[in-house]
Amino acid sequence: MLPLSRTIACFIFITGPAIAAPCPDWPTERAQTEIAALQQRIDEWDDTYHRYGRSLVADELYDQSRLKLDQWRNCFGLEAPATPLRPGAGKVPHPVVHTGLDKLKDADGARAWLHDREDVWVQPKVDGVAVTLVYRGGRLHQAISRGDGIQGQDWTWAVHKISSIPQRLRQPLDVLVQGELYWRLNSHVQADNGSLNARSTIAGLMARTNLTVQEGTYIGLFVWDWPDGPHTLPERMAALSELGFANTLDYNQPVRTLADAERWRDHWYRTPLPFASDGIVLRQSRRPPAKRWQARAPFWAVAWKYPYAQALAEVRKVHFKVGRTGRITPVLELERIRLDDRWIRRVSVSSLKRWEEMDIRPGDQVAISLAGLTIPRLDSVVLRSVERQEVNAPLADDYHVLSCWQATPGCESQFLARLNWLSGKHGLALPHVGPGTWEKLLAAGRLHGLLDWLTLDAAELANIGGFGERSSARLLASLDSARQRPFGQWLKALGLPPVGEARLEGPWQVLAERNTEQWQAEAGIGPGRAAQLSAFFRDPQVLALSEELRTAGVDGF
Repeated sequence: MLPLSRTIACFIFITGPAIAAPCPDWPTERAQTEIAALQQRIDEWDDTYHRYGRSLVADELYDQSRLKLDQWRNCFGLEAPATPLRPGAGKVPHPVVHTGLDKLKDADGARAWLHDREDVWVQPKVDGVAVTLVYRGGRLHQAISRGDGIQGQDWTWAVHKISSIPQRLRQPLDVLVQGELYWRLNSHVQADNGSLNARSTIAGLMARTNLTVQEGTYIGLFVWDWPDGPHTLPERMAALSELGFANTLDYNQPVRTLADAERWRDHWYRTPLPFASDGIVLRQSRRPPAKRWQARAPFWAVAWKYPYAQALAEVRKVHFKVGRTGRITPVLELERIRLDDRWIRRVSVSSLKRWEEMDIRPGDQVAISLAGLTIPRLDSVVLRSVERQEVNAPLADDYHVLSCWQATPGCESQFLARLNWLSGKHGLALPHVGPGTWEKLLAAGRLHGLLDWLTLDAAELANIGGFGERSSARLLASLDSARQRPFGQWLKALGLPPVGEARLEGPWQVLAERNTEQWQAEAGIGPGRAAQLSAFFRDPQVLALSEELRTAGVDGF
């Protein structure tokens, strides 16, 4: 029996691969262990739902975790274990089964599904929990949770407290409808806010035995089908509206082409709605009689989901980027994932301390979202790999503002960051010089110290791959122009700590002779910054660089 609050994930059947990631390169024993660990985590999430009505994971991460589990089992030919009856799953049979929905992969899939189909309609795919409502003589007689589509829980006691559900129809008819209970939201824009765990909120309330009338006012109903209703969808929805079911007409629109489907999908994704939605549903107006329905994906309806707001990603490697000032930033290399129509391959962990606290290793499954709709952001670790790989992280004490002035082992990252700062807009602003330039020169063994490029000539550059005649001439002209840059600009290029309004009149020797107290006497310089400036001008590596610049004839040195 499927968990009552996770039915959407389990009833979205997949046409083609759900996850583009390749099969893991695991021996059989490890595959069994990793699959068992993921199954255990999902069982824990389900158990917390049923016992306490709380969600430990975002709905879409739950959905993706189940898809990941299915993918792994398919990769290694492992059968899913028999699902035990969980607390709250229910044993009440549905008079008409709930069908599932295939999920379209992309626009090409939508185009293929629409081909040769006529009289198709589109609805928003409301993100809630499914329910069957049974009316006898116009009175609400019974409510059944979706469960496994064949049988579910008796929710009759709860729906009598939900004001959006008609307790008596406007005509004394026997009616059975299928729909979605959703958490009411005020002008909710799915593209901006995601689903806000709205499905989990509803599931948690319905899992309890003491739903209050007040809580019931926050629950809405969206009826998406009337199995034994009129033959065409417009007729069914119009009749449901006359019986007293709200929102049946506004959220059903005709679709004739792929462009129509795309337009409504984008419209409902970006338009304020009273509920969370995770996609659209395309339905043929006519379908077989309800007695022929089965608890599986039908041919007459299909889902096309929105891009995930959060994606589940597998960590392949952990890299450590050392910046110019010695700050260490771990970067996760990911098995590529698609998020809001973008491919994501790596994400920053922001700091070494955060990486240590999260303890992320290759093989872990992490949650990724987009900050500002553009920048990949690490949200959490969803599942840890059973086999914990060793990761050689740099020591924080080895890197600081005065480390790595040469390209020695372990210093490549910070050394390159110093070069990029030196040639960039904050430094000398050298045209035609970028990260790729320094990487080529470093790979060729031409750079050991920060200023070795000052003596680079055309003959040497001609022997380094990646530089043509024209690009070599431009590069040499740009590098040569550095000698004419002002003294103050050179100080910033070397990485001088910020000085606020302090006076920086040269020459170098005058500034180098200032002690900490003299720096602190300058406007805007506090004790900490004064100590940094004093240390900078006294550092042996920095003094050696100043001597190189003096020899090269740079003004002020």
